[in-house]
Amino acid sequence: MHIPRFDNQNKAIVDQNDSMTPLVYFNIVQLSEGETYTYQIADYETCVVPATGSVEVCVDQEFTDTVGVRTLNVWDGEPEGVYVPVDSKCQITCITASAEVFVSGARFDDKLAPFSVHADEILSVQYGSDDTKTHRKIKHILGQNHHDRVGRLLVSELFTVGQGGWSGFPSHKHASDRPGLETKHDEVYNFRFNPSHGSALQLLQKSENDPGEAFHVMDGSTFQIDDGYHPCVVMPGYEMYYFTVLGAATHRGLSPHFQDLHKDQLETIPGMKAMWDKFK
Repeated sequence: MHIPRFDNQNKAIVDQNDSMTPLVYFNIVQLSEGETYTYQIADYETCVVPATGSVEVCVDQEFTDTVGVRTLNVWDGEPEGVYVPVDSKCQITCITASAEVFVSGARFDDKLAPFSVHADEILSVQYGSDDTKTHRKIKHILGQNHHDRVGRLLVSELFTVGQGGWSGFPSHKHASDRPGLETKHDEVYNFRFNPSHGSALQLLQKSENDPGEAFHVMDGSTFQIDDGYHPCVVMPGYEMYYFTVLGAATHRGLSPHFQDLHKDQLETIPGMKAMWDKFK
């Protein structure tokens, strides 16, 4: 489902127990210097990631750290984040002129320990090529190297390398748990474009051989995916970014099922297989 940008007034865009993507939580919090936002979610582990600005994050009054190095936009430096365990009280305080903060989450039962991920710890992978119109970079905030510290939540940022082209291709889905074949993950994106008046088409095909739907996503759009093949394509001349939240039903590592019609394209896109290995 496509949710156009709106003033959410620091209230969840995809709330807990959402009817479409109940495994995922997503909020965008806007703060000015000195302002504080506090939350506590009983059944979801979360991650605090500043899109821009710097914030101090305090978890259960026991863990405190400062994250956020970007000033202009999401292209202005590396991401940083704080992992917040289930049912923990989290206080976010803006320490720059302003801050825009992504709060993402996944349903989970056990309470783990909070920790920070700083810019020099981000795991990045670049794949694709200009020739195949798939040149992309993914920055994992909570990725493969956090399996022993996180329950069901995967958080990353995807950037185009250059302008225009395809993401999420070959077409794939992760709608059911099938051992060795596919894992069930709900997914939420938040899109940004450079320049900001750019846009993209997010495709969603729920049946292998029937026509799907195309959604016009713009700067600030949020998109929910519970099922179906979901590649997207950005207009020529524009860079695209999307913040990606994945919540697993049972197994955190992501194993997608590639659409039979297109799975042979895995062999044509440089680095594609290695990229997917980073989600497992």
